[in-house]
This record gives sequence, structure tokens and C-alpha cells, in this order.
Amino acid sequence: MTGRPVRGAASMAVTDVSPAATAVRGACAVPPLAAADRDRLLRGAHHDPHAVLGAHPVPHGVHLRCLRPGAQAVSAVTDGCTWELHDEGDGLFSGGIPASGGIRASGGIPAGAPAPYRLRVHYPQAVMEVEDPYRFLPTLGELDLHLISEGRHEELWTALGAHAGEHQGVQGTRFAVWAPNAAGVRVCGDFCHWDGTALPMRSLGSSGVWELFVPGLGEGAMYKFEITRGDGSRTQRADPMARHTQTPPATASVVTRSHHEWGDAHWMEHRADRPVHAAPMSVYEVHLGSWRPGSTYRELAKELTDYVLELGFTHVELMPVAEHPFGGSWGYQVTGFYAPTARFGSPDDFKHLVDTLHQAGIGVLLDWVPGHFPRDAWALASFDGRPLYEPQDQRQAEHPDWGTLVFDYGRKEVRNFLVANATYWCQEFHIDGLRVDAVASMLYLDYSREEGGWSPNAHGGRENLDAVAFLQEMNATVYRRCPGVVTIAEESTAWDGVTRPTDQPAAAGLGGLGFGLKWNMGWSHDSLAYIAHEPVHRKYHHDEMTFSMVYAYSENYVLPLSHDEVVHGKRALVDKMPGDWWQQRANHRAYLAYMWSHPGKQLLFMGQEFAQGAEWSELEGPQWWVLEENHPAHLEHRAIQHLVADLNHHYVTTPSLWEEDTSPSGFTWVTADAAEDNVFAFLRHASDGSPLLAVFNFSPVVRHDYRLGVPPEAGGAWEEILNTDASRYGGGGIGNDSPRRRDPHPDRGFAASITVTLPPLSALWLRPTGPA
Repeated sequence: MTGRPVRGAASMAVTDVSPAATAVRGACAVPPLAAADRDRLLRGAHHDPHAVLGAHPVPHGVHLRCLRPGAQAVSAVTDGCTWELHDEGDGLFSGGIPASGGIRASGGIPAGAPAPYRLRVHYPQAVMEVEDPYRFLPTLGELDLHLISEGRHEELWTALGAHAGEHQGVQGTRFAVWAPNAAGVRVCGDFCHWDGTALPMRSLGSSGVWELFVPGLGEGAMYKFEITRGDGSRTQRADPMARHTQTPPATASVVTRSHHEWGDAHWMEHRADRPVHAAPMSVYEVHLGSWRPGSTYRELAKELTDYVLELGFTHVELMPVAEHPFGGSWGYQVTGFYAPTARFGSPDDFKHLVDTLHQAGIGVLLDWVPGHFPRDAWALASFDGRPLYEPQDQRQAEHPDWGTLVFDYGRKEVRNFLVANATYWCQEFHIDGLRVDAVASMLYLDYSREEGGWSPNAHGGRENLDAVAFLQEMNATVYRRCPGVVTIAEESTAWDGVTRPTDQPAAAGLGGLGFGLKWNMGWSHDSLAYIAHEPVHRKYHHDEMTFSMVYAYSENYVLPLSHDEVVHGKRALVDKMPGDWWQQRANHRAYLAYMWSHPGKQLLFMGQEFAQGAEWSELEGPQWWVLEENHPAHLEHRAIQHLVADLNHHYVTTPSLWEEDTSPSGFTWVTADAAEDNVFAFLRHASDGSPLLAVFNFSPVVRHDYRLGVPPEAGGAWEEILNTDASRYGGGGIGNDSPRRRDPHPDRGFAASITVTLPPLSALWLRPTGPA
């Protein structure tokens, strides 16, 4: 360190150097540093600076050498004695100290003991007394290095990165970074004017890891790694394992320690009580930066939790929070995979948000982006001078859709980086599920690539075998280490076995991918296409609403109405609906009820729960102002909120809507062929057989005495528990006030039936009541 005390380090403070305080002696001259070592050290290209710096044993004493650029003089201080070192030039100081001088050699020699000396450094503006970084043993053990080399370190974040704490009885920060192609690596930061000359790191052999303990350095210090490439050029890089960063657009990594005390023990203890696919899951998707623009993690902890509780969602899904330089990417171009974005606070602040949601009984899902990363010159791209995290073959490295780079899933250390990252969010931040972005782009070698722009796999196919192995390993590791966590694939193709266990046969004989759930993109596409048609034309598109049941049990599905459906000209959900404002809202309400009753979990993006009329903008967020009393339509927007809250309430308390989500026994068509009427009806069944009848009239006319088959054993009457045309929801108030008596009139294969009034553009939910 040069010229000023280290941040947060009492041991680095300027010291009184009164001559009476200690005896001053001149150290003996020592042989000069070999020219090659000197050159490599000063160029930042020395693989083992601890071999030439620090205290090393010689007959009758030690030779001590330090590198302090900008210093005028340096002394070694022991109990009761100060040894003045000789100036070798270029910031190098050295001296020979006899055995009686009180210094024992260490310098990284495994059998050595900590050397009880400090360095007193005279700068033009200050005198500092500091510990010597080069008297400490390595901070990583053989097991850590073995696991890193094998690509099997499941808690990689505990070994690599920056960790403030105690080492050999001294407070400081240990740094470790994987850079196998580097000629040399140095630590630099705000504590050394971003000049890493004085802090070269040592290479820990074939592991490719470089390491250094910097005594006196504490929390809050900003740092990067200064990497000397094979051609001698240098680059300063943010730490790939940084757990905290500067707020963008600044790019430094920040030393951090967690002080958060979790209060969600009950949630964590019980979240694995019920398998996710057999539990209710109603998800509110949120972009934290725009949900309440300007809010911090801690402010969101209160605001978001209260809002989600009011609407009754079981989970929130947060669009990516890992650090990213460009806000317009919505978090999908990540540079800091281990750091929650500093835009809204510290890592502990983010933990507070998750903790608060958990204590309120709300699960937290997180968008996770292992499919690509941006090219920023201070981040992962060509990290140590050559492609490292990305494939060597540029045809494979380029992501043609987003101008980014893809990961080299075949490299064990890269796979380890990503698998450990998935575990990291679940273990360290208590995340309950990972929605894995753009899975299809990982699975196919020819994804968005032209002819000649990709190479077949070893079997001549288009499947990315390395990516398949990575996803299988990630899922297996997360499920093993984090009970109750779910992984969710955003996978838009017909790849077989996305949610099948990895030990069961699936696509191309590769085995299942091991996800817990998969986004049903086909359902979103087809149902949104249907609902966008004028009712008079819907009879020609009836199968767009029924086709989803052909494949509904091929995977474990989530029905997503995500941010992707309300941006880039696709319009807000209510604006997709045909007709005037009344009809748009009626269609919107009926469609939401259809979504909530269809097999599969449901996900709704923010703003659609109150039918905002504009597309989402990350700069503005939801149109909260339409809910304010001075807005002429505020009651109509609030009515949609009431419907969503009631949908969630009925959903959570009605096992027939979720208990058999992944089993054909949980669903029965009542009418799937009433295309002329634009009517659909089906039964949902709980594991004990308890049914719920869901009926949808997607035409703008009232249908009186509409006959629907019902199971004769299910009760003597059917009562309406939800009607999207209710006045409370902004509808016309048409419905069935009294229970509808079952009669023995057969209908569509059922031995009994009921007749109901179907309001226009509406959905009804009915359940049996009374004795059978």
C-alpha cells in the first residue's frame, strides 16, 4: 500500500516513531534480487512473489525483502528493535537480520511460523506501520484446491473472491481468483490508488488460482484484479466472485461481510413439507427497479410484502438481481453473478427483503441467467487474456441474438462457477426457486445460428451435450443441498424431459434435465392468440384453448403471463382484448380466471393485476396512478385487483385447483367442443376426488339455462363461488344467486347435469354442496 492508511484498518494507522520507542539498527546488506525475478515482479508477471518477498531463512538469520513503491525508507520492527532496510530502488527494500533479531521466516514456507515483525514505511506525507502481506501462509487449503481443480467445489464462493476476517491471528482480507492463463495477477483498489505494484498474488500451482492475504484491509474496500496477460499487457478486472459491487455505472468490487441475522427459521424448516408440483403456487413477477422506482431493498421489504399479502400471491418472482451494468437489459446481462445489484442497497439489505417476505409466508423465486454474459472489458470476457469463461471457438462463443458471449459448459471450472452460483443464491440468500432464463439457447448448438455457424456434437446431432450435463448437474446439486427449492426452466421448444429426473430417459437418450417446473410458452402463445380475436371469430380458433390439454401432463408446467408478453409492441394484457373498455375488462377478467383454473401454476407480471393500459417500461414501472381516486377509472382498475385477490384466495383454499396439477386424474373436460357458443367447461379434482367446475363464456351474450354435465356422486347442488361478471369486479352482476340443483338429465357423457346462467365474457367457478 502506498501513501495512505488502508480503509477500515486500525493496524494501518500512522504510528508515532519516537526514537526512544525502540532501538534502531541497520540491517546487513543482502545479495540483490536476481534480474529476472526483479523484472517479473515489477512487471506484475511473477508467479510466486512470496518466494522473493517477505522473510526467508539463511544461515544465522533471515533475509527480508519488501516492495513499497513511493516509500522513502522502510524498517522492520520487532519487539524492542527496529531494523533499517536498504533501498534497492524501484520500491524494493531489503536487509539481513541475525537470528537474535527476533524475526522468524515464514514467507509461505509450509513449516514456517508467523513472523513477529511489522514494516514501518516512510512516505513523503506519512509514516505507516503495517503487517507484511508476504509473511503469511496460503489461505486456501489442499482440499479447496483439489475441489476447484476437479470442478466440484459446491461452495466455491467460500474459497474464491474477497473475504474479510482473521488469518494467522491478524485481521485482513484474503483474495483468490481463478486466472490460469495469466502471467501474473495483482490486487489493486482504492487503498493503493488503484496501483497494484505492491500487491502481487501467488499462483497456487495447476489449480489456476492466485491468492494473497492483505492484512489490515476490511469491509468496504473497493478492489479489482490487475491481470498481466501472456503478451505483457495488463487489464483491471472486477472479481468474478465478488459478493458486493459499486453501484453502476461504477465497476469495482467491494469487500463485504454479512451481518444479517435471519428470522425465517419457521419458513425454512417447513418449505419442503409439500412437493412443489403438488402445492399451490401463484406467482407475482416483479422488476424491482421499476415496481416502485427509487425504492431500496429495505423499503421494498415493507411495500412489496404488504402488497403481495393483500393480493394473496404465494410467491414473488424477481427479475434478475445479480449485478448488471446496463439497466435497460432488465438484469439479463450479468457481470456480477454472486452480487445482488447495489442499485438498491447492500447484500444484507437484499437478505432483509427475502427475510421479510418469508416471515409473511411468501416464497421468493429468482431469475437466474447462466446462458450468456456481456462483453464488458472489465468483466468476464477474455478474463485472463484468453477466452476463459467462454469457448475458444468464436463460432460457439458468440450469442447471435444478444451480442453477448455464452459460457463454456464443457470446462469443468466454468461449470463449477455456475453450479456453485445456483447453490449460492439458495443457501446464502434463502431463495426458494430459480427460474432459469433462456434454456433453449443453451440446449441447441444451432440456436439462432446460420448454416456453417455451428459444429455438430460428437454424435452428429444439434444437442449441446455439455450444456445438458451442466443443467443436470446444477439441478441435482441444488435439490440435494437445498430441500424445498424448485428450479424452473424457461424453455420454449419441445425438448423432451425438461422436468424429468436426470436418471430417467429423455431427449436423444440424454436423460431428463431435472427441473421441477417448466414455463408453458405454448399455452401463453395459444391462449393469448385466442383471446385477442373478436368473439365472432373465436369459434374458428376454439382449438387454441383446448390444445394445451393434449400435452398438459408431458411436463410439470407454469402458465406464464410474464414481462415478455407486455413489452416491445405486444401491448398490455387488457389492451390485447377486443372491444370497448367494458368488453376489454370483461375479457381480461375471464382470461385471468381461465388461467387460475387451468392445470399448472400461474405467473402474472406486475401491472396486469389491475389492468394497466400501457406496456411495461423499466423507466416508469406500473401505472399506479390509475388506482388513485382522482383517476376517472380508478374503481374499474381496483375492481380487477379485487378479482385477483379473490382468485388467489379461492385458489389457495381449493385443493382441486392445484393438488393434482401434474396428473391427468386431476382434470375432466365437461365441454370442449362448444365452438359455436365460445364456451369451455371442465372439472378440476383434488386428490380425494373433490371437484370444482370451471365454466367460461367467451362470447358477449348471456346464455340462460346452459346445461353442463356433472358427476352424480358430487353433491345435490352446485353453488357459484366465483363469477367474474360480479358487480364487485366491475361486471354486469349477472349470475346464479342460488345453488343449481342437479338433475338426472344426462349430458356429454355425464349421468347428471345442471343448468346455469352464463354471463357475457365471463368465468364461473362452482362447487358441489349438499348431500349427493
